[in-house]
Amino acid sequence: MAKIKILFIGDIVGRAGRCAVEKLVPALLNADSIDVCIANGENAAGGKGITQNISKQLFSYGIDIITSGNHIWSNKDILGALDINGRILRPANYPDGVKGIGSAIVKSKNGHVVGIINLMGRIFMQPLDCPFKAAEREIEKLKNKTMVNIIDFHAEATSEKVALGRYLDGKVTAVLGTHTHVQTADEKIFSRGTAYITDVGMTGPHDSIIGAKKDPILQRFLTQVPVKIEAASDDIQLNGVIIEADCDSGKALSIKRISKKL
Repeated sequence: MAKIKILFIGDIVGRAGRCAVEKLVPALLNADSIDVCIANGENAAGGKGITQNISKQLFSYGIDIITSGNHIWSNKDILGALDINGRILRPANYPDGVKGIGSAIVKSKNGHVVGIINLMGRIFMQPLDCPFKAAEREIEKLKNKTMVNIIDFHAEATSEKVALGRYLDGKVTAVLGTHTHVQTADEKIFSRGTAYITDVGMTGPHDSIIGAKKDPILQRFLTQVPVKIEAASDDIQLNGVIIEADCDSGKALSIKRISKKL
């Protein structure tokens, strides 16, 4: 049975998150014999958005594909790369005609092909096209290229994430939640072979409020007055999951949470 190991890194936040990737990912890739590395990078530039130069940095540290979410549009510099760089994804359920792509394939170090699909939720978030239908459409595109398909579901509500995971059980290798920046302890493999976790977590400053400096956020909650939000810098950690899958069936064999301190 041919197997493949995939590292998925939770939302990279600011300079601290980029530093964690630079210092920790190369060793992780080697120590765990990782074949493909995927990371959500939509907060990599100052805690909101991503730039072309930052994406190049992340790729140089060993990341193969960068996924995103609602903040992909926050830094206009990245727009020029979305149509020409097939390694940076935006959610596939944005309407037709929007820049960029929502799925891609990458060839692993051992020659196997992995599909990556990026989707965004609709509960408590900007209303988009149906992520369930978009998932089916993207899976159909990839089915003749690979059986191993990973979904980054960038969503707020736990219920929506669990629902998509159950809906796609047996149709994809993994449904991995991002966006809330808090790693959950519910990793599992559903009955038909799909790995699942509600949120992979955050790669960045954990002495913070989901990556941001604490005092301005507290001030906003206490006063309801808008404040400038800046990325924090202390207690740097990398959150992620490692998935092992059967290349022939596409079924997940294991999913393991990781949390590494810098």
